[in-house]
Amino acid sequence: MRIIGGTAAGLILKTPEGLGVRPTPDLVRQAIFNSLGGRVLDARVLELFGGTGALSLECLSRGAANATCIELSRKHARFIEQNFTATKVAAGQFQLRLQDVFTAIPQLAAAGATFDLIVADPPFGEKNVGRRSTSLSQRLLDDEQLPSLLAPGGMFVLGHTSRDSVTLTPAWEEVKEMKHGDSMMRFLKRKL
Repeated sequence: MRIIGGTAAGLILKTPEGLGVRPTPDLVRQAIFNSLGGRVLDARVLELFGGTGALSLECLSRGAANATCIELSRKHARFIEQNFTATKVAAGQFQLRLQDVFTAIPQLAAAGATFDLIVADPPFGEKNVGRRSTSLSQRLLDDEQLPSLLAPGGMFVLGHTSRDSVTLTPAWEEVKEMKHGDSMMRFLKRKL
């Protein structure tokens, strides 16, 4: 697992052992950033379910103005901090919040925070044929305050497994969908 592009390209990221975290694979990240193009430059980024911090650190490497990374696990947060230090990005550009995503979202909304790019590749949900998804990805789509965190013209990139059929809520409009193996990435805009 490595940073693919920008000033920290080639940097090998530290990842926790075991199945506690499923980092977004290099090929999937490459496809995401190819699709985002120049949108990352000078962007204010929010990464939900940080894991290794790979998505927000990749954004910083590619010229994002700043990134906020939300991760609940103290163990995973230590890896994110080590990875951030290794990127040599200025300390003021990165904030790590050790808390539950669904606690952080209303706090950020209450503070009036907005982001140009929100990225989330949460732990995968299970197959949900014949019923509505209960996955973390679906919970993000259902969250009524998340759209308010997206700046006008901003993009929300959401990952989920292909066997987890998520339902877009009226707040979101899909711009693009990508499939890589078992990973689905949805590029969404806020409906105005």
